[in-house]
Amino acid sequence: MTSSLIYLAPIGSLIALFYAAYLTIVVKRSSEGTDVMKSIAAAIREGARAYLRRQYQAVAIFFVSMFVLLYILVFLGYINVFVPWAFISGGAFSALAGFIGMTMATHTSARTTNEARTSLNAALRVAFAGGSVMGLTVVGLGLLDLSIWYFLLDWVYRDLAEVARIQIITSTMLNFGMGASAMALFARVGGGIYTKGADVGADLVGKVEAGIPEDDPRNPAVIADNVGDNVGDIAGLGADLYESYVGSIVATCALAVAAGFGARGVLVPLTMAAVGVIASIIGMGFVRTGEKADQGELLKALRRGVLVAGGIIAIVSWIVIVSLLGWENFGMYFAVLFGLIAGIGIGFSTEYYTSSQYKATKDVANSALTGHATTIIQGLAVGMYSIAPFTIIIVVAILAAFFVTGGLTSFNLGLYGVGLAAVGMLSTLGITLATDAYGPIADNAGGIAEMSHQSPEVRQRTDALDSLGNTTAATGKGFCIGSAAFTALALIAAYREQVFLIADDLGIPLVLDLSIINPKVLGGLMIGAMLPFLFSSLTMNAVGRTAQSVVMEVRRQFREIAGLLEGKTGAKADYAQCVDICAKAALKEMVAPAAVAICSPIVIGLLLGVEGVMGLLTGSLLSGFTLAVMMANAGGSWDNAKKYIEEGNLGGKGSDAHKAAVTGDTVGDPFKDTCGPSLDILIKLISMVSLVFASFIVQNALF
Repeated sequence: MTSSLIYLAPIGSLIALFYAAYLTIVVKRSSEGTDVMKSIAAAIREGARAYLRRQYQAVAIFFVSMFVLLYILVFLGYINVFVPWAFISGGAFSALAGFIGMTMATHTSARTTNEARTSLNAALRVAFAGGSVMGLTVVGLGLLDLSIWYFLLDWVYRDLAEVARIQIITSTMLNFGMGASAMALFARVGGGIYTKGADVGADLVGKVEAGIPEDDPRNPAVIADNVGDNVGDIAGLGADLYESYVGSIVATCALAVAAGFGARGVLVPLTMAAVGVIASIIGMGFVRTGEKADQGELLKALRRGVLVAGGIIAIVSWIVIVSLLGWENFGMYFAVLFGLIAGIGIGFSTEYYTSSQYKATKDVANSALTGHATTIIQGLAVGMYSIAPFTIIIVVAILAAFFVTGGLTSFNLGLYGVGLAAVGMLSTLGITLATDAYGPIADNAGGIAEMSHQSPEVRQRTDALDSLGNTTAATGKGFCIGSAAFTALALIAAYREQVFLIADDLGIPLVLDLSIINPKVLGGLMIGAMLPFLFSSLTMNAVGRTAQSVVMEVRRQFREIAGLLEGKTGAKADYAQCVDICAKAALKEMVAPAAVAICSPIVIGLLLGVEGVMGLLTGSLLSGFTLAVMMANAGGSWDNAKKYIEEGNLGGKGSDAHKAAVTGDTVGDPFKDTCGPSLDILIKLISMVSLVFASFIVQNALF
């Protein structure tokens, strides 16, 4: 029976993919609405596809180069022959997950707008179904990729003893995480630069200078803004969480060997992931609301689905743990529970600091009454304060998972427990990601309603969905960051084990001094702590430069196209020019941040050795995690403070308070949608690169 459980992973992947296909059919049965709505949706869809096509062509050059480099390492004997192929497959599946999710989102937005013409609940259901396709595609492709590699390597090394076989399988599978991480970084950084360059540029000229609505068709940057929502917050999001999902599973699988569980320990995270697919699908059926729903009711509708899925995991994981690891390791079940609870706690914490339903964001809105500077100060204060509960939740969950699984008596058992906590948190990713991907779909639906001149009632419904989407997107970012902390910690532990295995195979006596007073460790810690700030500076500057180009282009069109700003018949904005500016800038600007992430662990490894790399990984985790939380929550709070005022509070649209809130939202845009989301990938990618080049570093470090 135990050995047959391995088949649950591929079965779960197929269930996820088939249900995603079913939801696609359901969504496409809905109409896209009027001819105007269809043409707007088609323009957004074409712009998004064109950008991804150009991005994937550029990224392909990097992947081919890395493939050649990895094959050189194969010939030199540093890595096995499967690693380059694992790297390619990880990147390909990650890109595919993002592409499918983005394509579905561009087909869903106009349908959401059309459903909002008659029913709020119907619009919510369509938007959420579109987001669910993304969630199920990510977990389905992730489990499929894992299954293919597990069965392939298990067959290739079938003649080895179980422990040796599992050791090789898991160490090889760890390496395809580098491909997934690299693709996620390019998708998040490139997409984030695109979407926020367009968004900031559109807001500065349209809303602040010209005083026209957010999604007014007169604004030449409005289509680029809507395209950006899809390439950054959908395609980038999918690639990001695909990488987190498979990273947490393979890291836990690798730790199973050191914990002494062998194949049984590997089966636990794979089986839980398969169960999570079913739980997520069941939870999706509970997402519905009434026609007069306010923000609180809409939030409850989405939260209900997540809690149902989490409850199912809490029950079934007990059976999985007892069946595979026995009653003597029942503490592993509590580790899973702590991961689930941490995920829910992160969601509530993020919601409190970013939703206009609560005091924190209302305080940011009230600060706008006294000007732009006080809005910025209050938003930063909210973001910084939000780090405290977030960090406490993660620390308590990590320590609890470590101790209840026997960490006091066996360090490796405790680390495996921490890995299981990460898997527990991500086990409901199918529905958690659906609630996140729903946000950009609702945002685009509101834009299409504005551009197609729908009635105020329709715009009111799409605004309600959009405001909810801001909160769910912020919650999703918090979930990404929290899961990244767990996953990165598991990867650091896996790196340590990998280094010892490599040294044993090579017959190299390896003694690690990981004391904080070791200069190599301390140097690595300080450089690691610096990297997220350097990385954020590069991405913020990239958004700023792109936004400046968009601002100049929008001003030019308002100045040179007669009657455009006045809305005269026949005067039409040149949307394609702004789309092209953002696409070119994003592809150019994403290179430097990616180079920092990929090169830093190799350079530090050669200069400071394994101890320096361990310091680097730890330092980047600590500062990257807290900086990402601050940026994501400050940005989300500024955004929803602006929405709160636009709903008619504190003077409403056009007031001085509204203008100050727009400034806060503009500053917060790159915080929450470019820098913050990219940092969680940074801390995992550094770990993945370190794992792939571990053998090279062990044998070639200068000190």
